[in-house]
This record gives sequence, C-alpha cells and structure tokens, in this order.
Amino acid sequence: MNYYIFAAGVAELVDALGLGPSGATLESSSLSARTTIIILHKFMFYFLHNFIPSSILWQAGPLTIRYYGLVLLLAIIAAILLSIKIASWHNIQKEKIIDLAIYLIIGGLIGARIYEIFLEFSYYQNNPLAIFKVWQGGLAIHGGIIGGFIALYLFSHDNKISLLKLSALVVPGLALGQAIGRWGNWFNQELFGLPSALPWSIPISPVNRPSNYLNFNFFHPTFLYESLACLVLAALLFYFAWRWRKNEKNQKFIVIIYLSSYAFIRFMLEFIKIDETPVWLGLRWPQIASLLMIIPVFILLIKNYQLAKK
Repeated sequence: MNYYIFAAGVAELVDALGLGPSGATLESSSLSARTTIIILHKFMFYFLHNFIPSSILWQAGPLTIRYYGLVLLLAIIAAILLSIKIASWHNIQKEKIIDLAIYLIIGGLIGARIYEIFLEFSYYQNNPLAIFKVWQGGLAIHGGIIGGFIALYLFSHDNKISLLKLSALVVPGLALGQAIGRWGNWFNQELFGLPSALPWSIPISPVNRPSNYLNFNFFHPTFLYESLACLVLAALLFYFAWRWRKNEKNQKFIVIIYLSSYAFIRFMLEFIKIDETPVWLGLRWPQIASLLMIIPVFILLIKNYQLAKK
C-alpha cells in the first residue's frame, strides 16, 4: 500500500474542507452540498485511483485476518440491525430475527459457495482444498440468494410465519449488506471491469489481472458501481417498508422491487466485467441468473392481479 499517496489525499481533503488546526471549518460548522461533493470527488478521483489495497488486515504466524472477512462481517451485522428495526414495526421480537439470521447466514454462505464452485468447477476440480478457503473470496451472490431463500422457507415453515412477510422484512437489509459486502472485492482486487481511463478507475496489480489485460493498469470499479446502486436500493426498500408497515397487502411489492432492481443492476454490470464465467447464448451466466430472478416477480404480479379481480 502506498501510504504517502494516502497521506497526500488526506491533506488535500482537509484543504478542500477548509479545516483549520482546531478541526473546525473556517466558514461554517456544517458541511455544505458543495463540500460533500468535494469529499466524494477526492475519495473517488484520488484515493481509489491511486491506492492499491492489501487483502490482509492482520497476520501473526499462520493466523491471518483478511479484509474480505471483516467486510463480510460488517455487512452481516448491518443487515441484521436493519432487519431488527423493520421487524419492530411488525411486533416481531429481535430474538426471532437473530434466530432467522443464523438460518440465513448458514444457507447464504453454503449457497454462495456451491454456486461459485459451479462457475469455477475446473479450478476447484484441480484444487479441491480451495473449496474450504472462503476467507479468500469466492462467494457468488446469486447462490447466496438461492441458499438464503431456502433457509428462509425452512424458518418460515418451522415458525409458522408468512414466507412473503419474512422476505419483505429481510430484503432491505440484504441490499444494504450487498452494498457493504462489495467492498470486499476491492480489497481482494477481484471482479473488476474492463480497462478504463476514467478518473475513478482503479489500479489492479499485475498478479490480479487476466492474462489478456496485463498491459492495462486501470479498470472499471464494478464493485463500486454495484455498491452504490445497492445502497440506493436499500434506502428505497427501507422507505417502502416504513410506508407500507401497516399494509400487509403491499409487502409483496417490496420483494418485487428488490428482485427486479437487483436483477437489472447485475445484468447491466456484467456487460463490462471481464472475470471468467460460463457463457450461454451470448450472455454471461450471472446475466442468465439475473433473468431467472424475474420469474418470481412475474409469479407475484400474476397472483396480485388474480387477487385484485376477486
């Protein structure tokens, strides 16, 4: 990591904010919209463009703690806290949500790993021990959604709670968790996009570049695009969860918004991704999986139409 570049970026950021030695702003105690834009500009255009992260947070002998694991932990905690908040609007105790979280974490991790193994079968066939090295990355979100849904169904059945109600309760937290979790890809320098000359493109170490892109230094930060899109989606879902908290009939639309929105986000981003994945009918496999996510949307819309006619 280039700490001199990082320090220079912080110094420029302080100048941009107009901070004096005391830490107070010279003209105003509150951040203006212009200052907020400057913060985002400095971070996206300077820090990301010049800083190559390390994947290792802490290491002592054989014990290694990676940023990927820390980011994943923060994503899970954020998703649980948001789900607890939404559950309180429906008089569901937080203990029930914590129990549900255990189901979802186990189901999601297993599903995400199995899905990743399917996508990279030839690699794991030659490196079977790598199957268990989840701390190094390799968790596919579509598989996580499938595994999480199976876990959600089992929890719903065991606790006699509507599957649709539980789904509407957890998807805002899921979107927030995805927004945070994508930063793990940045630390691992993985799942980036095509080469780019944009000011916010990110540098990728030669060892992490595909062989046919070794001569390029900067690439699209697709992790950032998806993170920001999921953050907006999480805010939108949270708003509708609050607005429709007393209307059980509208809960299905929260699930519909999540499935259709994330399917669109992921489908579009795959056009600029360069990681290896199976291709069918000219589409990358995650695009096909995203299209399949629309099937439950149509089912819910058809059921809603049928109920409306009665």
